[in-house]
Amino acid sequence: MQRREVLKLVSAASIIGGVFGPKQLAHAIDTAPTSAAARNLFQELGIRTFINARGTITAMSGSLMHQEVLDAIQHGAQAFCMLDEVQDKVGERIAKLVHAESAVVTSGAFAALTLGLAGVLTGMDEKKVGQLPHLAGTGMKTEVICQKSHEIVYNKALTNTGCKMIMIETMDELKNAISDKTALMFFLNIEADKGQISHEQWVEVGKQYGIPTMIDIAADVPPVSNLWKFNDMGFDLVCISGGKAMRGPQSAGILMGRKNIIQAARLSMPPRGFTIGRGMKVNKEEVLGMYVALEKFVKQDHAAEWKSWEARTDKVKKKVEAVAGIKTRLFVPKLGNITPNLEISWDPKTINITGDALAERLRKGSPSIELGEAKEHMVSLTVWMMKVGEEDIVATKLVEELNKAKV
Repeated sequence: MQRREVLKLVSAASIIGGVFGPKQLAHAIDTAPTSAAARNLFQELGIRTFINARGTITAMSGSLMHQEVLDAIQHGAQAFCMLDEVQDKVGERIAKLVHAESAVVTSGAFAALTLGLAGVLTGMDEKKVGQLPHLAGTGMKTEVICQKSHEIVYNKALTNTGCKMIMIETMDELKNAISDKTALMFFLNIEADKGQISHEQWVEVGKQYGIPTMIDIAADVPPVSNLWKFNDMGFDLVCISGGKAMRGPQSAGILMGRKNIIQAARLSMPPRGFTIGRGMKVNKEEVLGMYVALEKFVKQDHAAEWKSWEARTDKVKKKVEAVAGIKTRLFVPKLGNITPNLEISWDPKTINITGDALAERLRKGSPSIELGEAKEHMVSLTVWMMKVGEEDIVATKLVEELNKAKV
């Protein structure tokens, strides 16, 4: 028990019944254990920490959780409960926030893809659940249709079920590819502008042929409206990462959509142990933390946050522009990580350093800084994942290194 907890207990007891007198109160305070100094495990283990000027990258540990999320995780660790009940109650709350029939917290967006497709394949048939990923002779469907431009490494999450990918480009190819083997039509939002078939057309064809549609929006908030946009549009399943913009646990994600498919997907999730999803465990602390992160994200003032990002980006912009030969460009990505970004470029005749070399110098500096894209004579950054005030440090370090590289 912490000293502040003793004080709360003593105060409450005194108010209710005058249980403690002055001597007892003094003794309680004097004998309350003090908390040990927090260990700095990064220092202790020799792990490099850095200012994140790049964004919510998995290899860079995603994002930093808000205190409310940490509090929820700590609170969740204090008692036993049934994992399915936690998922039931949290799923109901999440579904309301995202305009879905149902939702469940998964171990990341990748797991949401696998589990969502598993639910489509098996329905509520537990025998089929145990047969995945072996589809031959089971009566389960075996194919997932996807646009060629949407084929990236994460399709492995779908083939983990035993299904194979059928790649198409045109609307005619899509319709010709649909058969009695087709289990799912998969859409990748971050590549939406590269394919020939739009979100709305994809959903329309799925409904026309009775084929469930799934969309991966792993890193595609902000804007916050994307949390419900695709549910409202009619996608049967929507998959998203929890440890990026929402700042939930990095190992958490959300699968949302049609209630019957979510129920079936949960048969392939822990605590059940005979499934392809057994290793995709998400604990009660993460489920609660993910819910609190989502709730906070939905309720926060996004317009004010955007203005803050713009103002902090402008501080960096003005400082680096003071270096002769520097040009800057502000831009916002169209899909994924939609936040203000700053591109910094220079004339190599004036500043003799490559973007990669500049990025490496900042990486090896103190404090260490990870920039965004680096190439030729350009680097980019975003203040999105920086702590307030770190933009000043980044600007100062950039100016120092750029001045050192002057011809």
